[in-house]
Amino acid sequence: MSVQPDGYFPIRWRKSRHSADQGNCVEVASLPASVLIRDSRAAAGPIIMITSIQWAKFLLSIRSKGSDFRP
Repeated sequence: MSVQPDGYFPIRWRKSRHSADQGNCVEVASLPASVLIRDSRAAAGPIIMITSIQWAKFLLSIRSKGSDFRP
């Protein structure tokens, strides 16, 4: 990931490849030590920031539960 001249990292938001084009998704952006999460329908709205370790644990939890996972 490149650093901009002002010292900030560029934020590249992405959605799951499994998401539909209906806009009912969350988007994530990876930074060096954290992950940002936002509602794709409210891009200017609030953002949740968690550590990269928390994100990895979350993904492992979902993957271990299979496709029937319901939070």
